[in-house]
Formats: sequence, structure tokens, C-alpha cells
Amino acid sequence: MEVTAEILKRIYYLMNRCRIFEERAVVEYQKGRIPGFVHTSIGQEAVPSAVCAMLKKDDFIFATHRGHSHIIAKGAKFDKMMAELFAKKSGYCNGKGGSMHIIAPECNVLGCSGIVGSNIPISCGAALAIKMKKWERVIVCFLGDGATFTGAFHEGLGIASAFDLPVVYVCDNNQYAISTNWKDYVKLEHLADRAKGYGIPGISVDGMDAKALAEVAGDAIERARAGGGPTFIEGRTYRYYGHGQYDTGETYRTKEEVENWKRKDPITNLYSFLLKQGIMTEEENEKMKNALLNEIEDAVNFALESPEPDSAEAYVGMYAENLQNN
Repeated sequence: MEVTAEILKRIYYLMNRCRIFEERAVVEYQKGRIPGFVHTSIGQEAVPSAVCAMLKKDDFIFATHRGHSHIIAKGAKFDKMMAELFAKKSGYCNGKGGSMHIIAPECNVLGCSGIVGSNIPISCGAALAIKMKKWERVIVCFLGDGATFTGAFHEGLGIASAFDLPVVYVCDNNQYAISTNWKDYVKLEHLADRAKGYGIPGISVDGMDAKALAEVAGDAIERARAGGGPTFIEGRTYRYYGHGQYDTGETYRTKEEVENWKRKDPITNLYSFLLKQGIMTEEENEKMKNALLNEIEDAVNFALESPEPDSAEAYVGMYAENLQNN
């Protein structure tokens, strides 16, 4: 699928948006302002940004425990995102979801899941609903490399294939399932080869190349929208930080490895391409980044000034009712 200059600029904007948010989230976590865990995808921004740039507004996504960038790329606001991380009432989930369980209905983000692989069969349910309602929509299910080794992965792809569901599975293969390199427990050349077992297309693409990702994602999304069924896309990418902010990553990977991947940085590479092609100027880039820095500053202040959730609403929004009386 053709990726126009405007789409490339959009992807570049989204990647910067994702990184600026997460870099500030790390700072706020280190200050003790964010409770729980924070799993960043700094370095991986090309995958969610390129994929979401090819979606329509009414398409859906379902993300993972490392889902900040996916949600932001789908259109989430900095202020409500930061407030949710701060566990404040003004967040997307009224402060109850936190970093790993954000739902943003206004952006058609069906959720994130802290349980690896659990969003895969749930996405099948959403895709089945889309098909039964005869909507011209799709759902993108993001997952990590570790999720491809769960039973839920095989169940989900099997169902999606059997019923030709309008779902695109996108694997952010950041090389490590917590601290284990994926090559240590699989003999496949690419994780995308797993798709062959379900009779669906499996495509492995350089996850640091935003343009290549957008081309592949665009084709898969339109295929699903037209009734052609699911596709499995593997974006070979890398997380610059450890698994979570409590993990330095130093025990299972070398500094040289990290630096080698950083030299492939997707934001830097796309910016160089945009400059070379005359699609963007240095002045435009500086203006955009300054605007994002101002926006993230406002978002942090919004989160700090927002009220804490009311304890009386602790059970509001649960499926089971009247728990406070039991």
C-alpha cells in the first residue's frame, strides 16, 4: 500500500508523541508519583505509530501491558493518560486502571492487558462482533514475542483463521520476553512463520523502519476490511530500557547490543528521510517538538492537580454488584 508524504509526517509526529510521553513517565515514576509498574516501549515507537496511522478513526485496537505508545498512537490525550498513570480520578479509567490496564473508548482502544496473550482471543470476539454487525472496521491486536508462546495465541489465531475475522495481529518483537531472548526458545527464522500453521499470511518486517511497517500494515488492514481475514505481522524492534523500570537489563544483554540497536533508532532514521526528501524542515521539527514538550508539561500539572478517586466509588464499574455489602 502506498504511504504518502502526509502519512509519513503523521507517523513521525506520533512516534515523537509516544517517546516524549514515556520519557516523562519514567521521570515521574522515579519521583515516586506513579504507583505500580511502568513498562516502557521507548525504541519501539515505529510499530504502533506506523500501524495506527493506517487505521481509520472507528477501527479498534487492543494493547498489552506495554501499551502506552499504542494508546497514544491511536489518539489518546496526554493529560488523561498521565492522570491515569498517577491514579487520579481524571484519568481514562478514573485512576483504577493504571499503567497496564487503560481503556480509552473515545479512541476505540478496547483495553490493555497485564496478562500476556490474554488480549488475543478477546480481540477475536471483537472481530466477530464487527463481522456480525457487518461493519467496515477492523481490530488490531498488539502482542509481544513472549505472547506467541501462550495457549491463548494458538487459540486466537485458530479462531480468527477459521472464521476469516477482520483482525490484524501485530507482534512487537522487542527480542526479549522479560529477560529471555526469543531465539533461545524457538528454532524459527522469524516469529511470523508461526502464521503458516493457521493458513494466514505471516510477514516479518524491520520494526525500526516506519515506512516499511506502514506499507505492510496498510495492506493487511485493507485485506481484513475487505473480508480477506487475519494477518500476522512481526515487527523486529527493540526496547531501550529493561522489562520495567525496576529492571536495568544489564544481567541479560550487553551495552554494545543496546547501542547497536539505538543506532537504528526509528525516529532519527525517519527524520533523516523526511529532511532528505524535503517533506519536513528543521524549523517544522523544532516547532512540533516544542509543542509536544509544552503539552506534556501541561499534562503532568493536570495530573498533579487532579483529585484522588473517591473511596466510595471503589466498586463502581465492576461486573459483580453490592460487593461492599458482603
